[in-house]
Amino acid sequence: MGVSLLMAVGLMLVLEGVLPFAAPALWRDAFRRLTALSDGQLRFMGLMSMLIGLALTWLAA
Repeated sequence: MGVSLLMAVGLMLVLEGVLPFAAPALWRDAFRRLTALSDGQLRFMGLMSMLIGLALTWLAA
């Protein structure tokens, strides 16, 4: 379990780092637009992200 969790976190960090590495200006612009969203919009995006991640995890298991 511990090794799988460590691998999952490592993979997440690699995927999170691709856009800032490949296109820093695009990443900065996207981040700037995210900070302009309301709390409700951010919560909705977070909820959708969690549900999609949960569904993908369920499908992979």
